[in-house]
Amino acid sequence: QVQLVESGGGLVQAGGSLRLSCAASGRTFSNYIMGWFRQAPGKEREFVGRIVWSGGLTYYADSVKGRFTISRDNVKKAVYLQMNSLKPEDTAVYYCAADDISTGPLYDYWGQGTQVTVSS
Repeated sequence: QVQLVESGGGLVQAGGSLRLSCAASGRTFSNYIMGWFRQAPGKEREFVGRIVWSGGLTYYADSVKGRFTISRDNVKKAVYLQMNSLKPEDTAVYYCAADDISTGPLYDYWGQGTQVTVSS
């Protein structure tokens, strides 16, 4: 029912910025929470932040708080992750995910991921 496609990843120097996009297909996201996760090689997938589609409330992991910002576009049905003051430890594959809150606490849909590499 829902498909997610991330884009915008790439190589950036430490201290730089990058904006990731997540294009979402679906009839409505009023009952969804959209999340961003990341996974570095050899590490577990890590929560980055989330946004409640209806209302736009956001929550961030401490590791990115103050540097990353999540937003959404109701018309384009897109979710964005603005990443500022990037650090080498931010290097990972970033995933967009969608949680249908009516089906339980787990995220129901995932994108394919986009690579972000931060050089020191």
